[in-house]
Amino acid sequence: QVLLVESGGGLVQAGGSLRLSCAASGRTFSTYGMGWFRQAPGKEREFVAAVSPRGTSTYYADSAKGRFTISRDNAKSTVYLQMNSLKPENTAVYYCAAGDYSGSYRSYSYWGQGTQVTISS
Repeated sequence: QVLLVESGGGLVQAGGSLRLSCAASGRTFSTYGMGWFRQAPGKEREFVAAVSPRGTSTYYADSAKGRFTISRDNAKSTVYLQMNSLKPENTAVYYCAAGDYSGSYRSYSYWGQGTQVTISS
C-alpha cells in the first residue's frame, strides 16, 4: 500500500511557475514508477509526465515537453513536477500516481487526492 499526498498547487498568473510535490508513504517508493496526471473540468484525465523508479528515465506528454520537469528523490520518497511558463490551459487538478513506469493511467495502482492548479490570464 502506498499513500500519496500532493502539495504545491495554487493560483498563478500566466507565464509563472509552480513546483508540485508528492510525498509517498511506505518503504517501497523506489520500486515504483511515478507519474503526474491532470484533469480539467469536463475533460478526461490526461498524462503529463512520468519518471522511472530510479529516476534514470523520464517521459513527457507533448504539451509538457520543454516547460515541465519531473524528478524524484528516493531518499525523501518524494516526486516533483516543476512547471514553468504556465498557461491558462494548464489549469486542472494535478494528481500523482505510483505504479509501472508508463504514460497510461491504467499502469498506476495508487493515486493521490490531487492538488488544484489555476492559471490566470
